[in-house]
Amino acid sequence: MTASVKLAKLTLSPINVRKRPDELLEIPQMAADLEARGVLQNLLVTPVRKPRGTFEVFDGGRRLRGLRLLAERGVIDPETYDVPVKVLVGDEATLSETSTAANFHQLKMTPAEECRAFQYFIGLTGDIDGVAKRFGLTRRFVEGRLRLATLAEPIFEALSEGTITLDVAKAYASTENQEKQLLVWNSYGTSYSNADTIRRVIANETMNSTDPVAILVGEDRYADAGGKVDRDLFSDSGDKWVNPEIAQRLAADIMEAEAKRVGEELGLGWIRPIASNYTHSAAAGLYRVILPAADLTEEQQARLEAIAERQQAISVAMDDEAIGEDAYKALDQEYDALSAEEHAIRNVAPVLPDELRPLVGAFLKLTPKGEMVLDAEYYSEEPIRIGGTEDETGDTADKGSRSRPSGAGRESATPASRPEAVAPGGKPLSARLYDELAMQRRDVLAATLLSHPALALDYALFVMIDDRMTAESAYGSTIRARSPQDPVTGEQPATRARSYLAEAHDGLDAGWTEYQSQVDRFEAFRGLDDDAKAAWLAYIVAMSLEAPNSRAEQSPLHNRLATIMEIDVASWWRPTSENFFDRVSKGSILTLLADVGGAALTARHATMKKSEISESCAKLFAGEAIVEPEVRDAALAWVPNAMKFLDSAPADDLDVDDEPEDQDGDQETVAVNDADGEPQLDDQDALAA
Repeated sequence: MTASVKLAKLTLSPINVRKRPDELLEIPQMAADLEARGVLQNLLVTPVRKPRGTFEVFDGGRRLRGLRLLAERGVIDPETYDVPVKVLVGDEATLSETSTAANFHQLKMTPAEECRAFQYFIGLTGDIDGVAKRFGLTRRFVEGRLRLATLAEPIFEALSEGTITLDVAKAYASTENQEKQLLVWNSYGTSYSNADTIRRVIANETMNSTDPVAILVGEDRYADAGGKVDRDLFSDSGDKWVNPEIAQRLAADIMEAEAKRVGEELGLGWIRPIASNYTHSAAAGLYRVILPAADLTEEQQARLEAIAERQQAISVAMDDEAIGEDAYKALDQEYDALSAEEHAIRNVAPVLPDELRPLVGAFLKLTPKGEMVLDAEYYSEEPIRIGGTEDETGDTADKGSRSRPSGAGRESATPASRPEAVAPGGKPLSARLYDELAMQRRDVLAATLLSHPALALDYALFVMIDDRMTAESAYGSTIRARSPQDPVTGEQPATRARSYLAEAHDGLDAGWTEYQSQVDRFEAFRGLDDDAKAAWLAYIVAMSLEAPNSRAEQSPLHNRLATIMEIDVASWWRPTSENFFDRVSKGSILTLLADVGGAALTARHATMKKSEISESCAKLFAGEAIVEPEVRDAALAWVPNAMKFLDSAPADDLDVDDEPEDQDGDQETVAVNDADGEPQLDDQDALAA
């Protein structure tokens, strides 16, 4: 039965399924809408015995709260205001189920749908301020949605389909120029760019004529396409191109055409052009294909033996004190030529098998000199194993995979989890989450090390020298010329540290890399000033840092570096839904909330869904929630143990009166991924996920 009931006769039912705190329910916005349009949908109520004539609202709690807010403001009179309701009678279970059904089947509008809606009815009235007031929103919010509605069509479609996030869409909308939006979209797409990157690229209003893109395009072609040039008559830094979007579009066309030609010529699965000489970001989420070195032929082996014999003879001849200067110089040149020939024989580029060509691809890079060069590395979208017998392949897979060991026919003791591998409340982190946090922790250390080049030099020299003098290998660095193999592949959550590292690379003086000859590059590098060399040193050392996987201990040297630099991890890294809260159990989050804000904070979240808790915690631990100052400070200072640098003080700094920590407490094991690559969770974790 539908009816009208005075607002004063309505109370909120305890069986209403919405239990979120009022600050998360956007009551002021609801109140503004109710003031503008009234109640558009009946509230579901059930009669109560006392006081007589009153009703409990078991669905429509936000509308009821909004009406009460209007009454508090004096906009409406609760004694006379009629609220449309639908009266239902039943037991608590039936009414609770009805409340659940009414909320469960609601589908929130996507940001794209909101944009089109605002665009439509504002286009009819043109009253932005009026619409903002009626929806309880700011004018800036409404204008933002209107700007998003004018995004270039491919970008807006990606937002509609959920291919890009709202933050990335806002970054594209930072300019109204759809041509510039499409230019950046075609260059960066959706695979490896975050909102900060997109916004930074769009913000570049001009381009230097010495930019690699400008060199590739050429001024004549740029001018023919309508580009304008600001001549710089007072420096040698190059003219300024006023329309970089034109140059970017022309460069994209040139590189796309070249990529198509190279792809057809080599028969590769794909060729991706990138307007950069740096492939690290572009290769995120791909697998590098490691090709085995080609076997030497009998002719090559025989030639190497002949070279060795001849070099031995030359060495003997050069040791003769009676040899003349011209003869000595000729022998020296011959020896160098033989060494170069030997190097060429031993370092023949591996050949990509024909059957693998359709499965792999490569990047077409743009060098600092504006030249298009095909990167020597091959990548695939799925792991590819090359070479080895079937048994060897299986052994390698066992060593490198995270598949759970079967343990058939034997029993093994479950290893205890290290403290840093345990979530709040004692539950172990999944192996993958621990690995990701280890990589993010490594990035914090690397980003901080950039500003300590002297320390980076000490660290690098120690590792290289000590590695030669001892059998030690656990230095936590690949300074010995290896690239770090991260424990987790694929796209990773964006962090401040990772963005800072990318920006640091872009700021390095890379002019010396343009030379073809190794000697010329060396001499050019020697010509850099000390600050430029120091920046390169700090960057190279920082990028060599390895992240330990879930089965390895933290690097003591990493921890010591962090202590020396006094790293504040909390200022570099904050837990978000993507990088933490969605990845741990509800029980762990509630334990954390109790540690940070006590029982009251936990109680406000205890009845919420896992996704709602995650969203609320992301705001709380970013300092965006309205809470007590001491709770806010505790939340902003918290980081999980896996992100901490667990350094111990040097022996002479230890207080001998301090009691040692208890290391024998009961601990649970780190979850090990099952055969399908997903972490094994206990019942509570599985429900939370």
